[in-house]
Amino acid sequence: MLLEMKDAVLNYGKIQALHGITVEVEAGEVVSLIGANGAGKTSTMRALSGVRGLAAGSVIFDGEDVTKLRADQRLRKGLVLCPEGRGIFPGMTVTENLNMGAYTRKDKAAIEEDYDRVFGLFPRLLERKKQVAGTMSGGEQQMLAIGRALMSRPKLLMLDEPSMGLAPMLIQQIFDIITEISQQGTTILVVEQNAKQALTRSDRAYVLETGNIVKTGTGADLLDDPSVREAYLGVA
Repeated sequence: MLLEMKDAVLNYGKIQALHGITVEVEAGEVVSLIGANGAGKTSTMRALSGVRGLAAGSVIFDGEDVTKLRADQRLRKGLVLCPEGRGIFPGMTVTENLNMGAYTRKDKAAIEEDYDRVFGLFPRLLERKKQVAGTMSGGEQQMLAIGRALMSRPKLLMLDEPSMGLAPMLIQQIFDIITEISQQGTTILVVEQNAKQALTRSDRAYVLETGNIVKTGTGADLLDDPSVREAYLGVA
């Protein structure tokens, strides 16, 4: 097991956002978390990445208990978050943003390999590598956010709402690239409101409702589940 979050409780003051959930990801999988707004999806990602500490429960990553580690320490171990809302540095160029993804690394040859990988996945970034990131389109900024995360050479890439605010054609393109990243050997955990795209691409998935996991199964099984279809796919 590459990742195991067990019996996780997360609080915001007196409000409990996660009620003892357990999430597991095997090496090589694509796993998705789906749910409505306020279900606890982003809270789960924050807890896994170390941005928010757990009130109870544990996070085991690559055989090591990382529950007490800071976010930057988890990142160095390969647990990498591409946050909701992209979080790029708008006043910096594409290249400077990618450099920030590799700031913890000293392996220069491997960093160059990862630049080639990112530009291979996102040719548009190569075309615009000297452009200031804040002047790019939403789709290009999302490509940059994923590229920056890849520059950290993740063992597990966590993507929080990668399709948010994008046009349908760009959503398809982003998910095609996510599939390609997976085929290259990177394990992926994705939070996504576009349930059809997420479930279609996932080996397994979890359904979150108000901080609880209410269903889990293969992506294909959940696509065929009547309650999931009605709640998240708009199909009665």
